[in-house]
Parts: sequence; structure tokens; C-alpha cells
Amino acid sequence: MSKLRFHVVEDAFKKKAVNVQLPKERPSEYYGSLVFNRAKMFKYLPEKTYQQLVNSIDNGAPLGREVADAVAAGMKKWALEMGVTHYTHWFHPLTEGTAEKHDAFVEHDGKGGMIEEFSGKLLIQQEPDASSFPNGGIRNTFEARGYSAWDPSSPAFIVGDTLCIPTIFIAYTGESLDYKAPLIKALEAVNKSATAVCNYFNPEVKKVVAYLGWEQEYFLVDEGLYAARPDLLLTGRTLMGHESSKNQQLEDHYFGAIPTRVAAFMQDLEIESLKLGIPVKTRHNEVAPNQFELAPIYEECNLANDHNLLLMSLMRKIARAHGFRVLLHEKPFKGVNGSGKHNNWSLGTDTGILLMGPGKNTTANLRFVTFVVNVLKAVYDHNALLKASISSATNAHRLGANEAPPAIISSFLGSQLSQVLDHLINSKPEDFNLAGKQGLKLDIGQIPELLIDNTDRNRTSPFAFTGNRFEFRAVGSSANCASAMLALNAAVAHQLAKFKEEVDAKIAAGTEKFAAILEVIRKDAQACKAIIFDGNGYSDEWKKEAMARGLDCETSVPVIFDAYLTESSIKMFEATGVMTEKELIARNEVKWEMYTKKIQIEARVLGDLAMNHIIPMATKYQSSLIDNVYKMKDLFPGDKAQLLSSKNIEIIEDIANRTIFIKEKVDAMVEARKVANKIECERSKAIAYHDQIVPMLEEIRYHIDKLELVVDDQMWTLPKYRELLFIR
Repeated sequence: MSKLRFHVVEDAFKKKAVNVQLPKERPSEYYGSLVFNRAKMFKYLPEKTYQQLVNSIDNGAPLGREVADAVAAGMKKWALEMGVTHYTHWFHPLTEGTAEKHDAFVEHDGKGGMIEEFSGKLLIQQEPDASSFPNGGIRNTFEARGYSAWDPSSPAFIVGDTLCIPTIFIAYTGESLDYKAPLIKALEAVNKSATAVCNYFNPEVKKVVAYLGWEQEYFLVDEGLYAARPDLLLTGRTLMGHESSKNQQLEDHYFGAIPTRVAAFMQDLEIESLKLGIPVKTRHNEVAPNQFELAPIYEECNLANDHNLLLMSLMRKIARAHGFRVLLHEKPFKGVNGSGKHNNWSLGTDTGILLMGPGKNTTANLRFVTFVVNVLKAVYDHNALLKASISSATNAHRLGANEAPPAIISSFLGSQLSQVLDHLINSKPEDFNLAGKQGLKLDIGQIPELLIDNTDRNRTSPFAFTGNRFEFRAVGSSANCASAMLALNAAVAHQLAKFKEEVDAKIAAGTEKFAAILEVIRKDAQACKAIIFDGNGYSDEWKKEAMARGLDCETSVPVIFDAYLTESSIKMFEATGVMTEKELIARNEVKWEMYTKKIQIEARVLGDLAMNHIIPMATKYQSSLIDNVYKMKDLFPGDKAQLLSSKNIEIIEDIANRTIFIKEKVDAMVEARKVANKIECERSKAIAYHDQIVPMLEEIRYHIDKLELVVDDQMWTLPKYRELLFIR
């Protein structure tokens, strides 16, 4: 191990960019070639089956067994022509990743041979072991049955020799055990509520679609250097390491020239992504060294989420082919920016109207203000829940630092939209004069089209309005977007339903429709004013102000999760049909358990590295210094020897004090874990790990990082930050 660092550093320096085989066709020609998209459906399915499947995708119409059989037959024919031998139900368990069980297309033919078979039954449903995935007690260890059920709205795709069928994952008793099932329910809820509100302005609207555009940030590290860092290998982040003399302080990496090896990786990744129908568009260097970003064109929310999860899997695979490891952890390196995954979210109608975009007439702008205010009200009412939806043991390292949105949910609107809402709030009911349906005398009819780009962005805002959409910036890079998206869409759906109920009550009482809408908007805008903040979200002053405004300012991740189980959250999720109280309780059990396990693993890894790497090499160097001091005494007279050895003696003492502290703290951490592990309540156990273990990790790291500065570089066995971040 002592020489491994230098071997991998030397090897990394010698690596050249992998030669990427470029397709002969233009991207538009091979885009979606590995996807059973509508073009493939039209080609391989009977016309009636195709129409029924499209109706199910577009309108949620149920599919009968005979339709499933016909789809399965067409899908199998296409897959076999593509060289596929296996199929799998591809689902999103509560692990932030994906899962799949591969089965071959083979069955007995009854004559001693085999046939390739794929029926509607196999397409619709599989039975993975539900107790083997996080389930929060919904499934006992002796109750294995769970179901993965086909999601027709997300097309099947091919990876290698396997046909992947996007599915939901539910328990035998019907509870959801994944992220996709509640996300689909939340999207249907917001469709229903938003369509009803849209009909005030556009009766022809039949459907509202939620759109998502994610921005995936990540680090790349040479795989040799990665292998020589057990903490990166086992936890995804560096548990120790002093920052490099040069990191990001020169601001020379962001949007800089993409390194050659990285450019080849990006090119390969884009080609494979496009084949899988992932509409990747933007690639660039991010702020920190060896940090990069990839972003697609926005898509329907459920499909976009599937594509993000598929992309993360694809990134890991392709990175290895280029001699890299991709790091999706939110904070793999201390002292440089972490990685997020901004979720750009909006609503649009089947008639082509973007509901978060200002219009060209009074009615359109009233619609725009209506939806913006309702979103803000939903975010205000459920700000603690939205924070919980993006919280994790890994994202906790990023949130609240001066590089990422703070752990307080607020919304930046820009000066112009803020003025519009202020005008609305400060107006009086008698100002709502009407001269026909188009004659609103309120100034919202004069919102300039320049609203989209008229104000500088506020990068400190966790939930910022960016012209025609909201950007949920607090989502972590390793997260499943569905966690944030199902909470947001469900909250907005619930608020829109309440808004319509109030407006309808006023209309029934004799108030003109648009006047009723304005009255409710004005009330809601006033009620949620506290969520609007256009200042510096990183400042200490904002923390004090946010608390005074009544916003949730909790910073302990296990306690933040409590927001899922408040009366308002349970009521909202049940009213929208997204999740039951039982499912919410189970999911929180999973969240607390996952938090504990991640901190537990980090503590074990750090303890192992401290005792088996750090202390031995520090004491080895210390011994060489002690030997030098004794030799100086033999060589020089007493006073001169003392003078010449004084600095070495200081280092010897420093090493001794720090190794003693590390040893004592590691021992204390082990004992604290033993005590915490006996706690049966998952919430209490997670809190114990947060309050007791996490501070110890930082304390131990501090002294290890100080030792790194004094121990002989030739003795230090672990690759340093200058090597991890600047060899590419």
C-alpha cells in the first residue's frame, strides 16, 4: 500500500484519451434507436393495439390483457431483431438507485427443447423479493412477495442484451415501495387540479403536464487514484484530506476548456445517451476542479426522472471504460464546491400553453399570476416537507455552505414579479374593477414580455423563479429526482384544489369569475409573502429573519424528516391520493435507517483508516525524526544539538498529541456507536448518530488533515487532493 499511491499517480499521468467510435449517422438519425418509442410501436404493433397503447400513455386509459399480449409480442419481435436475449423489470426502490432482475426469453417447448417466449403477463408483472429492499416494515423478512408492474408511459429500452421495462414496485398488500408509483400519482393529481383551474381561462384545456429539466453535476477521478482511496471506494467521499494549495480559488475551471480524456468520456456518454432517447444538450466544466455538468432538454416529469436514473447508471459504466470513476456524492471533497442536481420544473397544457410564462394579454397574465401564486402558497405551506424531500446524509454536507442553497426553503422571484405581487397584495377589493371579461383594471395586464430575463438570477435561492419555470436548486446530485418532484407536485395539486374550492364558493355567492379569482389570489399572495426572499440566502441575517418569518430552519437531517409525518403533510398526501399515512410512516423508517447506515459506514471506514494507515505512517515518520534528534546529540555539543533539533522535537510532540487524540476519539466513537446501535427506535438512533457520531468524524478528520501537512510525502500512502482533483 505504501507504494500504491505513487504507482497510480504515475499511471494516471500517462493515460491518454480513449478513441471514441463515432456513429456514421447524425445524432437525429440514431436518437432513440434503443428505445421502443412511438415510431417502433407503430411499426411493430397492430394499428388497434397501437391506438390503445397511445391512449393509455396520453390519457391514462386502462389496458386489458389482450392489449398487453399484443404489445408484448411486438416488443419481443423488435427486441429479438436487436439481439436481445433477456428482459427485466426496471424499477426504483427506496435506495436512490435502480434495480433489475434479468430473465431469459426461454421456456420449455414440451419436446425437450426451448422456445423464446414473452407474454403480456411477463410484460405486466414480476415478483421481486420485496423484503430484500428497504420497506420500512411493510414487508417482514419472511414475507417475500412484492410486485413490479409495467409503466406504459415510460418506454422500454435496451441495455446490452437486455430489454428493460420501466415499472412501479408495490407490496403484496398494495403499498408503494418505490419512488415511481407515488410520483405518477402526484403527476396525475397536479394534472387534475391544474386542468380544473386552467378551465377558468381556457375551457379547451384537457390535460396539464408537469415538466422537468435536471442539471446533473458530477466529479471524475482517475480509477487508479480512486482505488487507492478506501474512503472514496466505500463511502463515495473523502473522509480526510487537506485541501490542495490550488483548488478553485482562481476561478479558472468553470466553463474552461474540457480536458481531452474528459471530452472523450463526454462524447461517448452523449452518443449512448442519445441512443437511449435521453435528450442531452449541455456539457461543461463546473466550478470545482474535475467537476462537470450535463443537462438535457426538458421532458415530461416521469420520463425525465427515468432518464436521469438511467443516465447515472450509464455514467458509471462509461466512466470505467475511460479509466475514470464518476462521483455523484454531494460533497466528495472538502474545501471545494459540492454537486447538486437543479430541478427545473414547470407546468404546461395540452394546448401548448406554458403556465409559468407571462402572456400577451390580460387574461393570460392573470392565469400566469394565478399559477405562480398557487405554487408559492404550496411551497410556503409545505416548506419543511420540501426541505425533507431533498435531505439526506450526503446532501447535508452541501446544503448551507456558501456554494449551495441554504437549508431554508425560500423563493426568489426577481424585482419585476415581486413588484407585481406587491401591487396585488396592497390593492383593495374595490380596485378589482371589470369592464367585460378582458377589462381588468389591475396592472397585471401590463406585465412585459421581458419578464423572462429582466432580473439577475439569485444562486442562493433554493426555489427560484427563472422566467418561465421554477428551479428547485437544493436537490442533491445523487438523489432520485422523484423524491423532490412527488412532494412538489402533490403540494401544488393540493393547493390548486383548495384554490378552486374557494373561487367556486365565491362564484356561487354571486361574485364575477375573474373578480373571485383575484380576491383569492390576493389573499394567498399575502399569506405566503414570507416565502419570498430576493436577498443573500447565505447570510447569517437571513437565518434570523427566516426564523422570524416562521419558516422551517431545522438543520438536523433526522429531525427534518419529521416533516413527512406532520398532520398537514399526511392530510395533503392522502387528499391527493399520492401516499397513505402507512406508506409515509414506512418511508420515514427507511429514511432514518438509511441515514444511520451511511454514517455508520463512514465511521467504520474512518476508524479503520485512522488506525491502519494514518497512525502507523505518522508514527513511522515520528520515529525517523526521533532517530535524527539522537544523531544530532551524538554529532553536536549539547546546546547546539538542542537548537538544531528544536523544530524536529516540536513536530515529534505535535505528531504524538495528534495521534493520541485520534486514537482516543476513534475508541470513543466505537463506544458511542455501540450505545446508539442498541436504540430500537430508528428515529432516535438516527438522531444519536447525527448528534454524537457526525461531530466525531469532523474532529478526527481535522487532526488527520493536520498530520498530512507534516508527515513526509513519500510516506503518505493515500492519494492527496492535488492528485485526485488535478490529474485528468
